[in-house]
Amino acid sequence: MIADVNLPESLELLKSFGTALGLGLLVGLQREWRRDKVAGIRTFPLITLFGALSGFLSTTFGPWVIAAALIACTSLVILGNLAALRKPDPDTGLTTEIAAVVMFLIGVMVILGHRLEAVVCSGTVMVLLQIKKPLHGMVRRIGENDLKEIARLVLAGLVILPLLPNRDMGYLDVFNPFKVWLLVVLIVGISLAAYLAGKILGGKKGTLLAGILGGLISSTATTASVARRSKSNPQGAASFAVIALIASAVVFARVLVEVWVAAPGEGRAMIRPLAVMMAWTALVAAVAYRVSLRRQQDVTEDEAPSELKGAVLFALLYIAVLYGVAFAKEELGDTGLFAVAAVSGLTDMDAITLSTSRLVSGGHVETTTGWRLILVGGMANLVFKGGMVAVLGTRAMIKATLLGFAAALAGGAALLALWPG
Repeated sequence: MIADVNLPESLELLKSFGTALGLGLLVGLQREWRRDKVAGIRTFPLITLFGALSGFLSTTFGPWVIAAALIACTSLVILGNLAALRKPDPDTGLTTEIAAVVMFLIGVMVILGHRLEAVVCSGTVMVLLQIKKPLHGMVRRIGENDLKEIARLVLAGLVILPLLPNRDMGYLDVFNPFKVWLLVVLIVGISLAAYLAGKILGGKKGTLLAGILGGLISSTATTASVARRSKSNPQGAASFAVIALIASAVVFARVLVEVWVAAPGEGRAMIRPLAVMMAWTALVAAVAYRVSLRRQQDVTEDEAPSELKGAVLFALLYIAVLYGVAFAKEELGDTGLFAVAAVSGLTDMDAITLSTSRLVSGGHVETTTGWRLILVGGMANLVFKGGMVAVLGTRAMIKATLLGFAAALAGGAALLALWPG
């Protein structure tokens, strides 16, 4: 009889049952710790084993077994909760009940061969159950205007984006409506996430956080903001200068992410020299932080930076830069490309970064030229922000900021001149 047993298949089946049991224990541990009266450390493992057994039997008797077992599981959960519902002030939340049904289905997934997906889903369930208070606190900090901006982001990403054609078209076949809008959604999403993080972490304020969030939202807007604030608070000039330098360093970190997303394959070779520039600007900001900072101050954004109107304007700018770079490459050669990069990088790094990465990925621009275009755009952006500080800031802030920007520009110039290729 033992010889008739398929040992490898039996071991694999036992491994699946063991995984289902472990995942149920994981979620059951969290519910037991919360002292939930519906299901706990024993009930959840039984539920996932029930799901696993249903999935196993369905391979022999058909999928109706899973449907019947799911109905039975749901009925048992409801019956087990009837006593609690009869109390004068019943807890009408359905979190544990829904979690139980989800864990039943996860047990089915494990036995049907989707083990990795089941593990990920179980981990997500446990995290969602555990972070109840932080989630509720986060929702209370989000205002009506913030919710409107989230809805606009959903409109841009989940409604408009799927409707756009995903194919190259137009002059030199460099315009893809779907990819253009996808990158717009990416930029808007990053900005909104940074704003909400700053609002939710309201107690953890300071120069470092202000600079990082400012770089994620908009280093240009952040620089202009702190320059204006230095006029009303001259004592904080050194701190404001550090915020501007940190935000400018974060811009190059954002550039690396955008290049990684927009230029797969050989285009990612552009990351190495750009990473060196990011490290250099971060070092400049760190030195400024240690030498110049005397008092911690913070920059907060009063309104969410994500607006659908801003997204549309960015899309138009991005398309203009895309065609400008393509035209310069076709008509003027590499010299024209660098002129376009310098002009477009003055006020916005995202457009030149994403458009250049797209052209490199499509084979229209060489990798060695692509990263230099992005770096020239970044250096032009530093020059523009330095000009804003010179016009809007106090003398103390001007001196500190321009010194840091000059050091960053010197590093960029050295990269352009000395990097091989």
